[in-house]
Amino acid sequence: QWAYRILHTPRPLMEKMTLFWHGHFATSAVKVEDAGLMQRQNDVLRAHSLGDFQELLLEISRDPAMLLYLDSASNRKAHPNENYAREIMELFSLGEGNYSEGDIRELARCFTGWEIKRKKFRFNRYQHDTGVKEFLGVEGDFGGEEAVRIVASQEATPKFIVRKLLRFFISDDLNLSEALVEPLANQLTRDELRIAPTLQQILSSNLFFSPHSRARKIRSPVEFGAGFLLALDGTTDCFQLANSFHELGQGLYMPPSVKGWDGGRDWINSSTLLGRANLVQRLVSGGKTRFAKGSLPEWVAANGIDDAGALVDRLSVLLAAVEVPQRFKQQIVESADSGPGDWSTQVTRAFCALPEFQLS
Repeated sequence: QWAYRILHTPRPLMEKMTLFWHGHFATSAVKVEDAGLMQRQNDVLRAHSLGDFQELLLEISRDPAMLLYLDSASNRKAHPNENYAREIMELFSLGEGNYSEGDIRELARCFTGWEIKRKKFRFNRYQHDTGVKEFLGVEGDFGGEEAVRIVASQEATPKFIVRKLLRFFISDDLNLSEALVEPLANQLTRDELRIAPTLQQILSSNLFFSPHSRARKIRSPVEFGAGFLLALDGTTDCFQLANSFHELGQGLYMPPSVKGWDGGRDWINSSTLLGRANLVQRLVSGGKTRFAKGSLPEWVAANGIDDAGALVDRLSVLLAAVEVPQRFKQQIVESADSGPGDWSTQVTRAFCALPEFQLS
């Protein structure tokens, strides 16, 4: 159901890709210190989430939040700052081993004179190094826009992006062999770095629907909490929800470093498992959470669910990536039948603590 929905409706896929790019072009409000600039960057990521990667790379290179975060706004011809030049190659486009220290120095010169005025990008021609630069096998008096196009046009770029997409959508520990990566990278190249066709290929592939993909990723805090609400037509206090994500290790607009979130097994430890259980408890019991504009018991009744076993079965379809063992289902039913309070709340809370719901 999730696969069909994400393939045939643009909104969920755009939301997921915006989260992907936020971790890819990681920028933190802790340093930027301007909520408006962070929101504008998120708008850029959303607008270009399925579009031309080269265009997105150029937009993010000129984005005021990024300029501040990687010190590119203070890049002057007399003292070139190499931070952005390094990260655009290492983390955003090429990956380690596909550039040299000399490439970093020369590329940094291309971005000199890029600054911010009145919270907008501005090119200061007086601070731009107009000399000849030589990097990545080319030579010329390049400016920043030309430099971005050169970086994006490298053979390593589509392979780098494909690898990250495969890990994000398929599996945290997938063996990214050349035989798997190269055909998708070739398609991305043929499509002039437009993301949507390659992503369509990934999400409609046999691999995506195979055991190599099913339940092979640990849900991030955002995917855990937002996925729960989406499946049950839920809405809640977004401020409190964002705080919960931060407590679980994924503070939106506040990634831990320019590398973004490590993800995978790092999402799960004794503290975050307890935190996930507490998050579900707040969602199902909180007065500000609504399920299809009603309480959880009202949602259960409206869906014709009249006992704990039926609710476990419905949650298994909506929330679990794989079949939940019958013995676990029975334990949840028995605990709900014997415990105090509303049975639907108890069942939902217990179900979301299962390992099967931590995976996607």
